[in-house]
Amino acid sequence: MDMIATSSDDQLKVAVAQFTVAREPERNLESIDAFARDAAQDGAKLLVLPEGLIARDGDDDSFAAAHAQSITGPFVTGLRRISAKRHITLMGTVHIVPDARNMREDEGRPDNHRDAQPDNRVSNAFLVIREGDIIADYRKLHLYDAFAARESDVVRPGTQLPPIVDIDGWKIGVMTCYDVRFPETARSLAVRGADAIVVSAAWVRGDCKERHWRLLTAARAVENTCYVLACSEVSKRNIGCSRIIDPMGETMAEADDTQSGLITAVLDRNRLERVREVLPVLKNRRFADPQLRCY
Repeated sequence: MDMIATSSDDQLKVAVAQFTVAREPERNLESIDAFARDAAQDGAKLLVLPEGLIARDGDDDSFAAAHAQSITGPFVTGLRRISAKRHITLMGTVHIVPDARNMREDEGRPDNHRDAQPDNRVSNAFLVIREGDIIADYRKLHLYDAFAARESDVVRPGTQLPPIVDIDGWKIGVMTCYDVRFPETARSLAVRGADAIVVSAAWVRGDCKERHWRLLTAARAVENTCYVLACSEVSKRNIGCSRIIDPMGETMAEADDTQSGLITAVLDRNRLERVREVLPVLKNRRFADPQLRCY
């Protein structure tokens, strides 16, 4: 999807909303609307939301996928309405039932990699919605088949690199949860010009998992000299600990592992440029830019 530009500015106020996703989609839309209202009133241009926004049910890993909707269905329509009403860009992920895009991707696969039966798995779609319009739709590349989980049983992997969108002159790249464990994902965004990277997640609790979350989100910021905005759902299953990190790995704002809430920060162009001047890792790199492996 082509990058869509708005007016440029040296600073960008951003917000990250951490909350527990409920079983009922209508309750989640109400929560998102309240966060969008508060963020917009505070001057934020961007609101980052967790992964799997339509519905969740505690430790039931399949619940979110089982409640997938059409991209034209009531939940995404509700998100579009909130974005237009509050005049703020929304970023977060929803589970989407198979659509025309999936059919085109299936047709484009080599014959020896096409399934004999249609692939009815849902997509984990990271949506960017501005003024009521979907300006980016990224389908999660790296599915969470780790720590005894099997996301790929119910979710189909994406086939395209994550996009970059332009918000008030800031180039913002996106990733979804498990993507953050693969440095090539973030590097692919940085070499295409990303100033900041947004991570929408439902980071599962467990041994060393909170440490991994803090370590990986900071590493993606430092190694790419980008701001990182990382949002995780908070619940009995997922850790919360949403955070905003600057290009030197410093934590600008952080939520805890128990409470819903909104954190904010101001991204500063001068800070970004100073860091990239003293730490020019993107200019000094010797490896080729990341490319997706074919099926």
